[in-house]
Amino acid sequence: MIQALLLIFHVLIVIGVTLRILLRDDFSPQARLTWFVVLVVLPYVGSIIYFLLGETDPWNKATKRHNEVFDEIRAKASHLMGAPEDTERLIDPLYRPAFLYAASINGFYPVAKSRADLMADAEATNTHLVADIDAAQSHVHVLYYIWLDDNTGRAIAHALIRAAQRGVTCRAIADGLGSRAVIKSPLWQHMKDAGVQMAVAMPLDNPIRTILKSRVDLRNHRKITVIDSKITYCGSRNSADPEFRVKAKYAPWVDIMLRFEGSVVAQNELLFISDWMMATGKIIDDITLTSHPVEGGFPAQVMGDGPTERQGATPQLFAVLIASAQETLTLSTPYFVPDETVLEALCSAAHRGVAVTLIFPKVNDSWIVAAASRSYYRKLLSAGCEIREFKDGLLHAKTLTLDGKVTMIGSSNIDLRSFDLNYENNILLQDHGVTHAVRERQQEYIARSDLMTLEEVNAWPRRKRIWHNVIATIGPVL
Repeated sequence: MIQALLLIFHVLIVIGVTLRILLRDDFSPQARLTWFVVLVVLPYVGSIIYFLLGETDPWNKATKRHNEVFDEIRAKASHLMGAPEDTERLIDPLYRPAFLYAASINGFYPVAKSRADLMADAEATNTHLVADIDAAQSHVHVLYYIWLDDNTGRAIAHALIRAAQRGVTCRAIADGLGSRAVIKSPLWQHMKDAGVQMAVAMPLDNPIRTILKSRVDLRNHRKITVIDSKITYCGSRNSADPEFRVKAKYAPWVDIMLRFEGSVVAQNELLFISDWMMATGKIIDDITLTSHPVEGGFPAQVMGDGPTERQGATPQLFAVLIASAQETLTLSTPYFVPDETVLEALCSAAHRGVAVTLIFPKVNDSWIVAAASRSYYRKLLSAGCEIREFKDGLLHAKTLTLDGKVTMIGSSNIDLRSFDLNYENNILLQDHGVTHAVRERQQEYIARSDLMTLEEVNAWPRRKRIWHNVIATIGPVL
């Protein structure tokens, strides 16, 4: 009798989950089919897996709150967000579709008069960042996905402490998962005691509540630093040493950072403010929301994406950017598990004669991503893309350059986590000088990489190819 009741209960659950999957308009056919396979192959736990990993915001509370926050920001600071006519005035017609699409995600249009310096390396980034915080007069805002209690993490923490002690308003956000160790450390408490206002994005102090409300693996992956509304940093680096102690065997982590001044700083600050309001429920009303344009600077705009934004926004942006390329497109990312939109856009660009170069790590800290990435090599190489595997550590830089004119840099990877689950931040800009500098850095990555050939990929054993394709097939679940 008990077995019969359990069977009936199980059938009802499977039917319920199946109907839910069929009602999900945001699922691709591949994702829907993958979940059906999970339910069949794992009949007793598949429904639980779906409950844990299949829904991002089951009660739509986070989305509603996110929309309220951005409505409030637009009401107070629409003058900092740019306007559609600015795109027509500032951006080359070839690239306007990409900038306009980026603006459609969260309302940030290109603004004129920004400038940027490419940091030479991790040490130079630390030197400039600490000096900027030490020179702060009004406020400092920082947000990191990973904040470690190492040399870099302590240097930034102590700079914030010094700033707070001399009367500068300091606010710091760390992700509840990526920074879980430092959040529980004396360093975190030391910052609090010194007057730094601290917040945890998507905390994990109550895992049951997190599971019931959303997903444990929804994360704030952003890396934002803003000083006095005049300086911001954007790139791939967390608050952590290149040696990255938690995964030291893959070190060094090779990152890239740009130090911006000018009008785009205000947009990055507004994105931080949205995260602060989401994390704390509090508004920031003790600073004047203004921009500080730099004469002769270039146009740039911020793009922030996340699970509470429009589904598919990031891969569609990448696809539009890729379609804008006329001559060259160079992309680096540590995690490459594209959806069909991005994959076909890359192949299409190569087929029409664009020199497409893709740079990935040779050894990845995620065996899942490493296997899934290589399942796409044959298709990309056959289309004419060039693939390079960086061999001197884990290449963590997320960069995209087009035709020596346009650059996008930030936290977004080319994978399903960045596309669907993580809150990300990027800056899209049009400038020959900055793009040339980033392009030269990409060439340094290429010089330290191995060239992958179609002949080499075709020579892979069948078991290896099967393994790659199996992992790629279950990608929508992962």
